[in-house]
Amino acid sequence: MLLRTQQLTKDYGRFRALDALDLELQPGEICGVLGPNGSGKSTALRLLLGFMRPTAGQAWIAGHDCWHDSVHARRHVTYLPGELRLYENMTGRQLISFLGRLRQQSPNGDVERLAKTFDIDIARPLAQLSSGMKRKVALLAVLAPRTPLVILDEPTNTLDPTMRDELMGQLRHARDQGQTVLFSSHVLSEVEQVCDRVAILQQGRLAHVQTMAELREIRRVRARFGGVVGPLPELPGLRSVERHGAEVTFEYAGPLRDLLGWLARQDVLDLKIEPLGLAGIYHRYHGTEA
Repeated sequence: MLLRTQQLTKDYGRFRALDALDLELQPGEICGVLGPNGSGKSTALRLLLGFMRPTAGQAWIAGHDCWHDSVHARRHVTYLPGELRLYENMTGRQLISFLGRLRQQSPNGDVERLAKTFDIDIARPLAQLSSGMKRKVALLAVLAPRTPLVILDEPTNTLDPTMRDELMGQLRHARDQGQTVLFSSHVLSEVEQVCDRVAILQQGRLAHVQTMAELREIRRVRARFGGVVGPLPELPGLRSVERHGAEVTFEYAGPLRDLLGWLARQDVLDLKIEPLGLAGIYHRYHGTEA
């Protein structure tokens, strides 16, 4: 196990920003942390990095306590903050080299490969770069060292759609190389595209953990019948039934042939079957406005 938290809690006075978080990550997986502003995402990441002392509970990275042994814990991590503060008197290459020396690592061929992939000139001074270009440089500094754990806070901020897709590809590549990726995001489609698991935070508490493999098996079914339909069949995987007169909406994770066989015997006027998707899970806890 690479990362573990146990009842991890952070209070700011009377306000509880993170409440008893229990989370485990294995090597070679991508986990997304979801929730609106104020749900505790950034607080959780900062506690893992040893930037803040937890009010209660503990967190470990590669067996090292994230607060009491934070230097050794951080040797296993690279981190991209949500708000960048870079040394703008340096070029991109100088910054990446400087950060590598702090880790006692020499720059490797991945720096040039990633620079080409992200279409960024790392010979230019950071002061001359746009916010999107600066974020690309920071991503190079995070991805190139190939640490066991990569932590990203809203990594696609200021990136254009093409570079967002490229970043998702690089995260999959990191997972395939055995690295673990933990990142927060507001963009459900990004999380759904790349993650193996998703943790949804609600007012500082872990509200739900969902594996994406299981989620892809769940379908949302909307059926409108010629009259008010009676009890639905007792099919394995049928749940969350909503009725509005002759219209019924439900979730189904069982064999389609069983469902379609039952529907074929009904007076169905309209039918829609679609993947539930991450939005369906997320909106249970935060509603469509979030």
